[in-house]
Formats: sequence, C-alpha cells, structure tokens
Amino acid sequence: MAKARTIRRAGLLLTALATTAAGLLSAPAAQAAGSRPADWAARAETSYRALQHELYLGPTGHGLYRESTPAAPGGNPYSYLWEFREATQATLYVRGIPHDAGRYGKDVADRFAALRQYASTDPAHPGYDSYLPAPLGTGGDLFFDDNAVVGLSYLTGYRAGGGHAMLDGARAAFTTDLRAWDDDPAKECPGGMHWVESSANTMRAANVTGLFAQLSAGLYQITHQPRYLDWARRAYDWNRDCLRQAPGLYQNDRDDDGSVNTTLWTYNSGAMIGTATELYRATGDRHYLDQAVEDADGALAYWTADDRLYNQPAVFNSFLFQDLLLLDSQHHDPRYRAALSTYAERLWADNRDPATGLFHFQASNGGAPDPAQPVGTLNQAAAVQLLSLLAWDPDDYDRTS
Repeated sequence: MAKARTIRRAGLLLTALATTAAGLLSAPAAQAAGSRPADWAARAETSYRALQHELYLGPTGHGLYRESTPAAPGGNPYSYLWEFREATQATLYVRGIPHDAGRYGKDVADRFAALRQYASTDPAHPGYDSYLPAPLGTGGDLFFDDNAVVGLSYLTGYRAGGGHAMLDGARAAFTTDLRAWDDDPAKECPGGMHWVESSANTMRAANVTGLFAQLSAGLYQITHQPRYLDWARRAYDWNRDCLRQAPGLYQNDRDDDGSVNTTLWTYNSGAMIGTATELYRATGDRHYLDQAVEDADGALAYWTADDRLYNQPAVFNSFLFQDLLLLDSQHHDPRYRAALSTYAERLWADNRDPATGLFHFQASNGGAPDPAQPVGTLNQAAAVQLLSLLAWDPDDYDRTS
C-alpha cells in the first residue's frame, strides 16, 4: 500500500507535467472573463451536493469518501488522506459562505471526526498516514505535505470559531512535520524538508517546506510562541534561497545527489505567497508583505499566460487562489479575485457536467475535460473550494489557510 501510494502520487505529477506541456502547444488561449454570476454561492452549494451524492459514503461508510466515481476496478474502498483532506477543506469553505455556517456545521464536525481514522497507529511516528490503518485499510507512508495541509485545515477550523481542539490539531501537525527537516550540513543547500517519512526519500521539496512554513507562521500569528516564528522563517528562507527560480515561481525539489527538479506548480507559488502574508500579519514587518506582493505579481504573470493555469491540477490552483485572497485581505488588488473568477467561470462552462454536477479533467487533474476519466474526490473538492471562496465576504479572506 505504501509503495503504491508513492507511485500513484509521482505518476500523477508526471502526468500533469506531460499534459501541461502539451497544453502549451495546443490549447486555445484562456477565455476572457464573462459577467460575474449572480450567485457564486448557489454554484458552490450545487457542486458540494454533487460531491456528497456521488462520492461521500456516509455514516455506513465511516464518514469517508470514495477516491473516484466510477471506482477503479480492484481499487481501494476509501480515498487516500490527500483526497479526504481536500473534501474537508471544501466543507470548511462552503460553511464559510455568508449565512451557511449553521447549515454546514454538522458536516464540518463529521469531517474532522472521520479524519481521525487516518491517524498513525505507530506511537513512534505520530501523524496521519496516507491511507487508513487497520481495521479499515492496510496503512500507508506518512507524507509530510499531507500532514502540513491537514494542519492548515485545523487552522481554518480554528479561525472559523472551532475552539482549542482545532488549534491543538494544528499544533500536532506542526510537531509531526518537524521530523521532516533535513539537518545534514554536508548537503548542498543544507536544510529543507523531506516529502515522505521513508528511508528511500532523497528529495527536499518545495511543497512540504512551503506548506509547513505557512502552518508555522499561522500558528505564530495566533499563539505568539517564538518557536513557530523561528521555524516559519527557517523554512520560508530555505525555499527562497534554494528553490526560487523567479518571483512567484519555485522549483519542485532538490535531490540529495545535488540535482534540482525544476518543475513548477501553482501550489508552490501559493504556499510562499501565503507564508509571506502570514509573516507580515504576525510581525508587521513590511518586508514580508513586499515579498508576498512581488511573488503574487510574478505568479499571476506566469500562470495566466499561455493557458498554463488551466492545465495545472485544479487542486493546486485552489492553493494558489486561497493564498492570493489571503494576501488580498492585507493588500487589496482586484486582479487576484478577477483571475479566480475567470478560471472558475471556465471550469463551470467547460469542465462541469450539468447532468451530474461533477467536474471532469484530464488524468493530470487539470485541463480540458476527458469523459473517459473518472471524477475524483480531489477535483470535485477543489471546484467546491474555488466556487465557495468567490461567494465569501472579502472581509473574511483573512480566514483562508
């Protein structure tokens, strides 16, 4: 199971890379933004109902989700942690739509109750495994990026009034991810964080390092405990020093052999924008805000050109946009929400099946719809997140994580 999960994740990223490259050559130019829908909330809630109807297994299925519909022959009965986390974040974001808190409060509670079923049963390695341990599954590797985003979901829950249990969950995720830091001073560009807790891991990755930095900065903003600020700065600086290609663009990882994987992903752009914004909120240091704005400018210029954004995995784009909106709460720029609106309009028009309410993509999880591909919880949850954020009151954008 652990090996299969690692192969599946690596394969997904390789497929996304190939599809993106093809899209740059053949995809039409991005559609111009149409008129704003009268009710983004209705679209978000319709898409959430489709997620629940087609992919949620309900109380008899332990409150979990399928990985996709239709299910893959011989596949797992339940989704991996990654998919479940995105469904949790989608539930949090639909609950954040004005006047919807009461309607979806129980759903949020159900998500966090079911999340505990992914917790590692190994007391020496606490955290969340990539797949369910016994009795519901056979377990899986512990991915540090998974645990970082779980921590960010707990932060979102806390900022929405979830109480100290949510804050405790975010703190626990931070503690888990401390094990990811590489402290070998002999390596080129020492530091950075391992992607997965495995002796076979040889990469220090932008995703986990940036997401951990964002989690740490958010915890400092809430608690003012110096250790969180120290780690936020350490991880943020490592990504900037060791993987930053240009403003807003961060290479994927450094291998222990000294090679660099120069692949670019929107969620790595987002995490660094989000971290800098959180550091500004927490410290008042204008330098961080300037860095966030510079990275946002670079990311928008790059990703909105040549259809690059549309061909990225939708779930990665959700990270980029939630972090742009977080920045907007501190430095208003109408381009951030306008770019999200343009992208969301295109998904609604081109990728959504009106008969089912489900969003279809390539095997890469982005790009033009491929009806032959199953619909994944990952992608449907991403669509709900994006549509929900457009329905939020902009005054609440400081609650995204």
